[in-house]
Amino acid sequence: MREFRRMPVAFRVALIAALLCLAGGTAQAQSVTVRLARQFGISYLPLTIMEQKQLLEAHGKALGLDIKTEWLQFTSGTPMNEAMISGNLDFASGGVGPLLSIWGKTRGNLGVKAVAALNSMPLYLNTINPAVRSIKDFTEKDRIGLPAVRVSIQAITLQMAAEKAFGPGQGGKLDSLTVSLGHPDAMAQMMSGKSEITAHFGSAPFMYQELEDKRVHKVLDSYEVLGAPHTFNVVWATTRFHDQNRKVIEAFIGALDEAVKSIAADPAAAAALWVKAENSKLSAAAIEKMIRLPENEWTLLPKKVTAYADYMGRTGLIPAKPASWQEVFFEEVHKLPGS
Repeated sequence: MREFRRMPVAFRVALIAALLCLAGGTAQAQSVTVRLARQFGISYLPLTIMEQKQLLEAHGKALGLDIKTEWLQFTSGTPMNEAMISGNLDFASGGVGPLLSIWGKTRGNLGVKAVAALNSMPLYLNTINPAVRSIKDFTEKDRIGLPAVRVSIQAITLQMAAEKAFGPGQGGKLDSLTVSLGHPDAMAQMMSGKSEITAHFGSAPFMYQELEDKRVHKVLDSYEVLGAPHTFNVVWATTRFHDQNRKVIEAFIGALDEAVKSIAADPAAAAALWVKAENSKLSAAAIEKMIRLPENEWTLLPKKVTAYADYMGRTGLIPAKPASWQEVFFEEVHKLPGS
């Protein structure tokens, strides 16, 4: 205190002003806790990078936010949607099927919409049954493991393929053969050869791992069903959260964009980070190989979302068909050349 009093008056005034400014800046930083969820597999790699590198926190700080994150992991989009509807989740992530389902159910209340796409990646339907060469060969002796019957993107893709194979109105022909299982469990049961699960409609890395076994072969590829690359995973939130947390949304999109660009810039580093974060038994080299496959792209750009929406609207899986992909996404990404 004596030293302070000995300082020149002008210096003391400047020092006090600086301290008050610093205190005021700290007090003005808005503190918010954000609850996010992802599923299993390398398709969620951007979210894993965001969590491990604390990118959302960093982008929030640049916007004057003090963001605390709580990360959860689910086996499918259905329980995520339940958590969001009950108010226990802010950002959910999953396939286009669950997104469109909750969009349709909440149009008149919560108004759930997508924040951005995560990737464009194919989905493989693999089997251990040598007699099954196409989906027409499945019988009552077969069971197909997938994340959630009738609503997961795998289930919707299977319905679209069934309609093409068996004719109009036959989209649900194979639904009775499907079983809700997380990808790790579905893969383990099929590969055991002792389970009722003889096929798995999966995603990366599981589908690639399965095909390394000579007993397994691919029956269906979602890119073939859609006729082109399509969005696999998206992130969604409620309209209320979006409207009340514009800066959080801005920070999230900025963090996601940085994560996506880091994957393209250094696939090896991204692979190593994912293996460590997931405590995976796969090598970083194996994951890097998957990341580098031309069919896999991590991007915020929505692709072929309307193709899924058209089918789900036409068959009554959602109450109404959106006029465009923008109707399902928040305005922050509307300028992207999506489909």
